[in-house]
Amino acid sequence: MVIAAVFAGGKGSRMGNTETPKQYMMLGKKPIIVHTIEKFYINSKIDKVIVLSPAIWVEQTKDLVKKYIGDTEKVSVICGGGTRNDTLMCALEYVKENYGLNEDDIILTHDAVRPFVTHRIIDENISCTLETGACDTVICATDTIVESLDGKTISAIPERKLMYQGQTPQSFKIKKLYEICKSLTDEEKEILTDACKIYTLKGEPVSLVQGEVFNIKITYPYDLKIANALLEGGKKND
Repeated sequence: MVIAAVFAGGKGSRMGNTETPKQYMMLGKKPIIVHTIEKFYINSKIDKVIVLSPAIWVEQTKDLVKKYIGDTEKVSVICGGGTRNDTLMCALEYVKENYGLNEDDIILTHDAVRPFVTHRIIDENISCTLETGACDTVICATDTIVESLDGKTISAIPERKLMYQGQTPQSFKIKKLYEICKSLTDEEKEILTDACKIYTLKGEPVSLVQGEVFNIKITYPYDLKIANALLEGGKKND
């Protein structure tokens, strides 16, 4: 079984003066989150799409799915957690309770505000995870990466050719991911920001899948302008 978990828990605080979480803002004629869900919904290799949203937005998200996609059992909307790691566990527990955790089942975790993920990226995440057990979607860093331990002065400049920028999906064999997540101490949970970091913390290998520069995460108002331009450009190229 291949499952996509769309994480829609962000509050959009960096999007400026808006009460609407960024994933529910309009991109073209549809909310950003709908564009994202559709990418996984129409992919024939995906068996189930789980959308994890803030509790107060669950019913609204269900209504959006019904309005734009239809009344389908392929998409389920559930409540996420207070943090990204909590939301990940909500997804894993949902799968465990409803489908069980099998050795070769995989889960693709994806940001709701990355609506330009391609089917090539999705397909390569699936094939890579089936082969290696875990993968992250990345692009090569084009700018020099500067490290500063105190936020004031440079402490190191890593070699750029070794640096990558992380995107999503991040994909895993779900049973092993669940076992690793359940083994985390409270101290380890405090320092974790995403599922791939969980694997690196535990010394587990994570393969790389090539992303795309346009697989952007819509975080700031400027990003939304770029996203609308990308959407319009894509329509003209169709």
